[in-house]
Amino acid sequence: MSAAPILPGRQDLRTSVATTFDHWRQIASESFVPLTAETSHPDLFRGTMRSRVLDRMCIVEVCATGHQVHRTPALIAQSNQRYFKLNLQLEGTGLLIQDNREALLQPGDLAIYDTNRPYSLAFEDRARMMVVMFPHDALSLPPDYVGQLSAVRLAAGSGLTNLVGPFITQLADNLGQLSGPSGSRLATNALDLVSTMLHSELDVATDRMKPQAVLATSIREYIEEHLADPQLSPATIASAHFISTRHLHNVFHESGSTVSSWIRSRRLEHIRRELRDPVHAGASVSAIAARWGFLDAAHFSRTFREAFGESPTDWRRGS
Repeated sequence: MSAAPILPGRQDLRTSVATTFDHWRQIASESFVPLTAETSHPDLFRGTMRSRVLDRMCIVEVCATGHQVHRTPALIAQSNQRYFKLNLQLEGTGLLIQDNREALLQPGDLAIYDTNRPYSLAFEDRARMMVVMFPHDALSLPPDYVGQLSAVRLAAGSGLTNLVGPFITQLADNLGQLSGPSGSRLATNALDLVSTMLHSELDVATDRMKPQAVLATSIREYIEEHLADPQLSPATIASAHFISTRHLHNVFHESGSTVSSWIRSRRLEHIRRELRDPVHAGASVSAIAARWGFLDAAHFSRTFREAFGESPTDWRRGS
């Protein structure tokens, strides 16, 4: 699974005001992933987006009059980028449709969806929302597991939605002040909160989940807990779950990944975070890499560069 940075080169705070509806189509696709858009009143349409990239997370405030956007199979086929999007409705209402589910979002509601599968969003009247977009591998949860919550309304004031919503709102309200190590760390905190919220929601629905999905999540949680162990391997993971290594590989194959690539991507994600975390400023790059199972410094450097397009030292300096 690729761990390429999200929307490279878009680290600045940007405000885009649509001059026409065709311009809005362009803005929407550039700010997220390619989308089609339509409206019943193109001459009356008004829309603004304010966005910023924090590490691998893109936060966008969308304010627009009535329209619809669609992520079609044809558009999905043109790209191998895989992201989740989390919507926080702030004003008006929105209708999210994915996987034969519909979520009518009211102010304060959250909903998650996958850009790698078709979806539609519709707004009858003026609406304002925050959209957080991040790569699949930014979460420790398997994508197919998260997919069981796609287009499910996470109601305002219920469960952890009551914590995650205000946190995202505060991030969006302070986009202009977020940069450097503090911005990266807050992005990490936001994704950790989202992961915790999704874990909580899915734990409630475990009895309705397929056994394979429950196993996949248990395996990934085990991997996350043992990432720092250089002896972590398919054999040890399979043994801990009383399954064969062949069965283990099949579990990952079904979600479009491999055991080794998942371990590597999760280790690299932790290393990326620590390299820009002031708490670890005194630790060498090789020491941080070794803490997460990369004992060969040269191999680690090559792997990091292949994943993120720059050396770990350059990434650290760029903070």
